[in-house]
Amino acid sequence: MTLALDAHVHLWDRARHPQDWIDPVTMAPIARDFGVEDLLGMLAATRSDAAVLVQSTNSLEETRDLLTLAVDAPVVAVVGWIDLTGDVRPQLDSLVEGPGGGLLRGIRHLAHLDPDPAWLARPDLGRGLDALADAGLVFDLVVRADQLPVAVQVVRDHPRGTFVLDHLGNPPFGALDDWRRHMQELGAQPNVAAKLSGLATGVPSPWRVEDLLPAIDAAFATFGPARLLYGSDWPVAELADGGAAAWADAVRTIADASSAHERAALLGGTCAEVYGVRP
Repeated sequence: MTLALDAHVHLWDRARHPQDWIDPVTMAPIARDFGVEDLLGMLAATRSDAAVLVQSTNSLEETRDLLTLAVDAPVVAVVGWIDLTGDVRPQLDSLVEGPGGGLLRGIRHLAHLDPDPAWLARPDLGRGLDALADAGLVFDLVVRADQLPVAVQVVRDHPRGTFVLDHLGNPPFGALDDWRRHMQELGAQPNVAAKLSGLATGVPSPWRVEDLLPAIDAAFATFGPARLLYGSDWPVAELADGGAAAWADAVRTIADASSAHERAALLGGTCAEVYGVRP
């Protein structure tokens, strides 16, 4: 039986790892700490068995904390952070040798927030991505829609790597033509999968599935269910009407139009394959 996996969740303790991007007024529902007990409640509400825990600060210490938390949580993989422009192997070794190190399955950098808009094009990043491929780790791409062209080039330049596009590259609803073209270019690369996540917060609330279908339909046409991963993007999902539970229900309804095999892939199978989740 395929586990129902949520490919994208966060936990944070703001005293240890400040989340400066959270505006306490406009983002009041998530302007607090989120721990393992909160995660348990969300997974129950979304009918998910376990999750992939993803970094939310560019911090090695946050990654250590997430790996430690994951040991006693319904977490099957951690996507952490290292300095990919530095010496990659010692950083990975220090994480793998610590508590929960065996759950490290991927690395992410908040490229969409980096002061350097061309961070993904740095020559020294290329060496880091090659080192990730050598270590068998995934690189999660979190980018703005205007950064998709450089993301396409990065993927083309590193065919040995495995890449996962978070939140479908943050489609700019209402002006999707360029986004569709770049998604097609990414989808043409066999080493890329994409997360069906973070979309409901990209349109005004109360949102409707119909508002999101232009991007969702394009993602299915480009990647197919076998290369798409359901993710809640919780707790950020709580900023949208209905929160993570409403988004999970919407994805399941969309998945019902696919075959049983494709549905199982979207709701957990592809996540397990991409992140190397052990049974």
